[in-house]
Amino acid sequence: MGLLDFLKPRTQPKREPREDLPEEVKWVVKVLENVEDPETGLNIVEEGLLYGLTVEKGGVEVFLLMARSTPECHFCRMIAINVQRKILDEVIKVLKAEGFNSVRIYNELGLLLAEG
Repeated sequence: MGLLDFLKPRTQPKREPREDLPEEVKWVVKVLENVEDPETGLNIVEEGLLYGLTVEKGGVEVFLLMARSTPECHFCRMIAINVQRKILDEVIKVLKAEGFNSVRIYNELGLLLAEG
């Protein structure tokens, strides 16, 4: 690595699911592209909130990176909580509409955030 290599433009990350994923996982990733973050207008996959999922026997477990830096303002925290709640509700809604009987959503620490 050269001294000024950090100045070279970075390549854009691939926006498609990895090729080595099972078909049902790729399908769930595509379904989750329909969930929009109301704060940014980006879908949660493109935004990088989705970092893992497990699909088995009519159920799906979704792992989201929900940690956000929030200012010390109490009102701002409430906005962040409301945005997160909308994302969680929408994830459950779209996955239930696709036929999943069980949907569990966890945060980056493995704590259960929502289920339906």
